[in-house]
Amino acid sequence: MVEKKNYIGYLAEVIGARNPLVAKKLAKNLQRMGPDHEALANEFLSKYDRYLGTIQKSLDYGVTCFLQMVADMLIERQKFLESGCYANTSYESVNQAIYSNPEVMDYHMHGLVLAQFLWPDQFERYCFFREHFGGYLPVRDYLEIGGGHGLYVMAARQRLAADSRLLVVDISKSSLDLAQGILDDSSIQFVQSDVFKFDPSQKFDFITVGEVLEHVEEPLRMLEQLKSMLKPGGHIFLTTPANAPMIDHIYLFRDEDEIRDLLGVAGLRIEREHLCYAEEVTPELARHFKIPLMYAAFLSAQDL
Repeated sequence: MVEKKNYIGYLAEVIGARNPLVAKKLAKNLQRMGPDHEALANEFLSKYDRYLGTIQKSLDYGVTCFLQMVADMLIERQKFLESGCYANTSYESVNQAIYSNPEVMDYHMHGLVLAQFLWPDQFERYCFFREHFGGYLPVRDYLEIGGGHGLYVMAARQRLAADSRLLVVDISKSSLDLAQGILDDSSIQFVQSDVFKFDPSQKFDFITVGEVLEHVEEPLRMLEQLKSMLKPGGHIFLTTPANAPMIDHIYLFRDEDEIRDLLGVAGLRIEREHLCYAEEVTPELARHFKIPLMYAAFLSAQDL
């Protein structure tokens, strides 16, 4: 572990030395970040840096993974702009090629750790969660599906009572190992499972499901499952992108209205929402050029 007071500055320096084009885009991204960016980045990336040390790696490894993920993303975006569709439409093919492939899943997940603080759309949704999560307390039973790197459950743990139950579920062992290693918190339970195989008697006050819908073939079925797992008066925090091709994305939302419509069909009410484009352009230009959009919302069930 290398002692650093400013992780973002260090990452920008390393990326600049290795890929000037990505560094140029990063410099523009960092200008869009809010005043809490450096402190929040240092808080989480210090945990990530410590974890890397336990597996005999350094932050430079994280940069390698991030740059590989960016390269993958650019290839997928070119395919998307040419075809108008995501390259993958089958969960089984993605599961075999990525989720069940530790080598690919490892660099993809490590790349996503850094993206949380290097991409404005990712960082804004995290700030949106932090700003409003406290308004849904108290929460006794918290579930996170597709916990990824552990950033959101860390923020939830900071706000919840010591005896609250926090459960993170993911189909990927690589993802769970990463989140568990970064957080190193025995009060959080990590389970490798398919959420559709959950005991139906298990109910939760709050469910976080970050960037999962685009990974499944039937997002409506996933939303209906989430709704069935809520306690009366419970809430869901959900994020999903539109026009955002990645190596493991299956379901394509073309704009925020398609997301909103599906939420309504599932019987979920939007209480507050946040939209952020990957580029600093008007919504009209973003739609025209199919710029990736990150959609985030706090939801409640219409009939619970």
